Amino acid sequence: MAYYSIEKRQRADGTLRYRCTVGVKEGGKYVYRENRTFSKQAHAKTWGASRVSDLETNGVPVANDSNKITVGGLLKRYINDPNLGGKSGRTKRYVLNMLLDCDISEIKLTEFSANHVIDHCRHRSAAGAGPSTVNHDVSYLSSVLVSAKPVYGIDYTNNPVIDARPILLQMGLIGKSKRRSRRPVSDELDKLLAGLEARGDHASAKIPFVDILNFSILSCMRIGEVCKIRWDDIDENQKAVIVRDRKDPRKKAGNHMLVPLLGDAWDIAQKQPKTSDLIFPYNSRSVSAGFQRVRNKLGIDDLRYHDLRREGASRLFEAGFSIEEVAQVTGHRSLNVLWQVYTELYPKSLHDKYQISKK
Repeated sequence: MAYYSIEKRQRADGTLRYRCTVGVKEGGKYVYRENRTFSKQAHAKTWGASRVSDLETNGVPVANDSNKITVGGLLKRYINDPNLGGKSGRTKRYVLNMLLDCDISEIKLTEFSANHVIDHCRHRSAAGAGPSTVNHDVSYLSSVLVSAKPVYGIDYTNNPVIDARPILLQMGLIGKSKRRSRRPVSDELDKLLAGLEARGDHASAKIPFVDILNFSILSCMRIGEVCKIRWDDIDENQKAVIVRDRKDPRKKAGNHMLVPLLGDAWDIAQKQPKTSDLIFPYNSRSVSAGFQRVRNKLGIDDLRYHDLRREGASRLFEAGFSIEEVAQVTGHRSLNVLWQVYTELYPKSLHDKYQISKK
C-alpha cells in the first residue's frame, strides 16, 4: 500500500521547506521509499498524491532502474546498507543525511553532472561552510556514487565529483582543514583544573572532571575512548589497558590496541570506584560540555578538549620519547601527524640538547 507524508523543515536562513516522503510497505516493512523537497506545501501534496497513484498503477521501480533513481535514492540505499552506511563513522553519517536535504538529492543519477556538484559547493560556501567542511560533502558523496554499480547493480558509471574536484580546488571551495597546534599556555591549565574542581565539588555533580582531564592528557586518549574503557580491559602486569575500536580511517571496527598507562594515568584509573563495568562511566559529551562551560567562563579562547591529546603527545616528545614510542600511546597508525607535532617541538629540543652538551 503506497502512502505519502509531508514534513515541514526550516533551513538555516529561516525559509520553510516541505519534504514529501512517498513509501510502500509490505508485511509491516518498507520495500520502497523516495522523497522530494518543495518550497510550497501545496506542491508537495500534489507530487505526493501523483507518486502514490503512479506506484499503485505501475508498482515499485526495479532496483537497477537508473533512469528513475535520484542521487537521494542512492544516498538512502547507502545509508541503510548495514555493510556501508551502517559501518560509517558519526561524521560521515551526519554528512550523508544532510545531503538528503540538499537540492542535489532530487537530481536523477543520469542527469547528475559536475555542474551540480559545483553549484552545491557554492551554496554550502555561501551559507558559511568552510573549504574543509565542503570537502567532506564532496568526498563522502563520491564514495556513495562509486558504490552504485558494483554494490547495487545500477548501471551508472560516471562520477561527476572526479571531474568537479580540480575546479573546486582552484575556486577555493574545498580544501584540507588547517592543522592545529594549540596547547594550553601559561597558567591556562591550572585555571581549568581549578574551575573543573569547583564544578566537580558541586552537590549535584557526579563527574570527576579533574581526574578525567588529567587522565586524558597522560593517556593521550580521545574523550570518547576514555569513557569507553572497561575494568576487564586492564592488564595489571603491564600497567596497560585495551582501547577498543581506536579511530583509523582504514579500519572502522576491530582496531584494538594495548596502551600503556604511564605515570599518574595508572594511579588515576586505579582509584576510580568500581561501580560500573566502565572505569569512567560517564557520557563523553557531558564531560566535553562541562569542560567548555568552565573554559568559556574563564575566557580561554580557541582551546578544545581534543587539544589535550596534542598536549599529552607533546609532553611525551619533550620527555625524550621517540615517535614510534609515542605512537604506541596515541594509537597513530601513520606517523605523519605525529611527525608534524614533533617538528614543532624539535627546534626547541635541539637547543636544549645543545645547552646540555656544553655543560
